[in-house]
Amino acid sequence: MRGRRALGRRFGWLWASYAISSYGTSIGFGAFPLIAVLVLDSGPAQVAALSAVGLAVGAVVAVPLGPWVEFRRKRPVMVTMDLVRFAALTSVPVAFAFGLLGFAQLLVVSVVVAAARIAFNAAGGAYLKTLLPPEDLLVANSRFESTTWTATMVGPPLGGAAIGVFGPVVTVMADAVSYLLSALGVRAIGGDEPRPARTGTAGPRAGDLLEGWRDILGHPALRRLFLNAILVNGLIMATEPLLVVLLIGDLGFAPWQYGLVFAVPCAGGLVGARLARRLVARFGRHEVMLAAGTLRACWPVGLAFVQPGVPGIVLVVAVQLGLVTCCGVFNPVLATYRLDHTAPGRVARTLSAWSVSGSLAIAALTALWGLLAAATGPRAAIATAGVLLLATPLLLPRHTRPRPSGAVC
Repeated sequence: MRGRRALGRRFGWLWASYAISSYGTSIGFGAFPLIAVLVLDSGPAQVAALSAVGLAVGAVVAVPLGPWVEFRRKRPVMVTMDLVRFAALTSVPVAFAFGLLGFAQLLVVSVVVAAARIAFNAAGGAYLKTLLPPEDLLVANSRFESTTWTATMVGPPLGGAAIGVFGPVVTVMADAVSYLLSALGVRAIGGDEPRPARTGTAGPRAGDLLEGWRDILGHPALRRLFLNAILVNGLIMATEPLLVVLLIGDLGFAPWQYGLVFAVPCAGGLVGARLARRLVARFGRHEVMLAAGTLRACWPVGLAFVQPGVPGIVLVVAVQLGLVTCCGVFNPVLATYRLDHTAPGRVARTLSAWSVSGSLAIAALTALWGLLAAATGPRAAIATAGVLLLATPLLLPRHTRPRPSGAVC
């Protein structure tokens, strides 16, 4: 059995930083809605606005950050975005301690954190492409994906226990500290990073804001993968609030059961991410993307048939396990393909455009499915999303463009 592929000390620091912030985010997952309800006595409309508006406005704020990130050294940008998130999140427990915390502050912090996340991810993707050779990118992205699912599996139960003992504000502080530690880890990577050169006009140009979308839509395979990812992620995320209502409100699941049925299947994401490189080596990248992308769309419709009690728990776990395992395979392969087929001087703008579009789609579809659930009930709305997901594999590219010889673009 071969040992783990070594990607070097600098990648090790990058991965450690990613892991720390991922666990912090998972521990703090759901803290803002809980603070809004338990501390500020907010109603359902305000809680929904906190999720949807924060995500949407944060994405809009992040639009000009793509070109800004592109022409700056990526590690300082990553450190800055981590420190911005640390400062924004720290303001919540500080305001709470002085009795000054209000709903408006939660909304502003959620916008700032969402925008900083998009800028950090854009800079991180661009930096990863310069840090590692193309043949190591899939290994790196698989490790990031494994970390994401492990944190998702472990973090929320820990956060739930911390909220029960200390209250939701403590988990926000834990999330904030994770970004401070992440910034220190990125800083510790070291090494020289030349400033990206801009050709032509010296200052930022209005056209730079659209370059990321032009690059995505101008590439036939990326365009189809982009549209597929936006619809699949948007439809899956739009049903999450409805599942809370269906499982806890209508079917009487206990909160610990709800946490269990979504935490346990995350092990499938870890397995899928570890299998991704082996599957690509055996079957080819395009074939793996097509198969995993098709299979992940087949699972969510099963959630419309969930029933109370143990059979319902088993069904939800089985559906989520299948979905998450397919996502664990698909996501790192997609991330690697996207990096391979984006020109080095355009990575930050392309990743930023991708993230902005995804966030806006999730916010819009979440709001739309909330209205649909109000008119038809949560089960019917979940079923509608599941049926629509069955059509999304039609957007997957039947063929992918080979990587140009001698260049990564």
